[in-house]
Amino acid sequence: MTVPLLMAMPGNDKLAERLAAALGWELGRVDVRQFPDGETYLRLATSPAGRAVALVCTLDRPNDKLLSLLFAAATARELQASKVGLVSPYRAYMRQDRRFKPGEAVTSRQVAHLLSGAFDWLVTVDPHLHRYGSLAEIYSIPTRVIHAAPLISRWIKMNVAEPLIIGPDTESEQWVAAVANDAGAPYAVLEKIRHGDRNVEIMLGDLNRWKDRTPVLVDDIISSGRTMLEAIRLLTAEGWSAPICIVVHGLFAEGADELLAQGGARVVTSNSVPHATNDIDLTPLLADASSRIVSA
Repeated sequence: MTVPLLMAMPGNDKLAERLAAALGWELGRVDVRQFPDGETYLRLATSPAGRAVALVCTLDRPNDKLLSLLFAAATARELQASKVGLVSPYRAYMRQDRRFKPGEAVTSRQVAHLLSGAFDWLVTVDPHLHRYGSLAEIYSIPTRVIHAAPLISRWIKMNVAEPLIIGPDTESEQWVAAVANDAGAPYAVLEKIRHGDRNVEIMLGDLNRWKDRTPVLVDDIISSGRTMLEAIRLLTAEGWSAPICIVVHGLFAEGADELLAQGGARVVTSNSVPHATNDIDLTPLLADASSRIVSA
């Protein structure tokens, strides 16, 4: 039986290499470049004919990536791939899940429709499901969602002696509680009031009974970093030790990583989005989910 073919879209080579080694799949090559007028040139340098194909493409900065990803999937089909799947650790366009104002685009559904039409299956990591119960509400293809919480708990147990796990808001409580329980640590949840994309108000509450512990701020995504920055500022002002910030998806918009470092925090991320702070490897979970969905 021919082994599946794994192909990395630009910027995903390191993760694709790890996955191919873990799965025993062949690592193929996609050539992508831009013409002078900005149009995309794409070539599948490894033939997908008669083979199951998985494209690896995390979707941070999605507007620069979606078209070439769709071109690659369509080309694989035209060249007779038997199946075309997508391993996309970070799934963008989950924020806009309803029409808040008349005329707004519900982009979470629209992108899900595009990807469902291009691929036969999807594997992703902790998508930001705010008002959706599951990806099945917006995707018409089989999906597998893996959860990074156990890996975060393991990292904390191995690297932090006396942690206090802190969640950014009440919506995070169930997730933060699971991380804390696995890590054998207490947890607290902050109160957050968002006044805009870059204006966040945080209230710490009474955390004094845990003052001898190291604060570990845990969240699924860092984008602008404003929530983490405000929490760090308040903790520092109250005399806490330098906090550790752990997130699944480190997007770091507008230099947020540098701002967090300047604030005195150590930042740790998973490798769902390539970054110097990657210290939590998702490869085993992604490989297991990919293997299961291909053989289903």
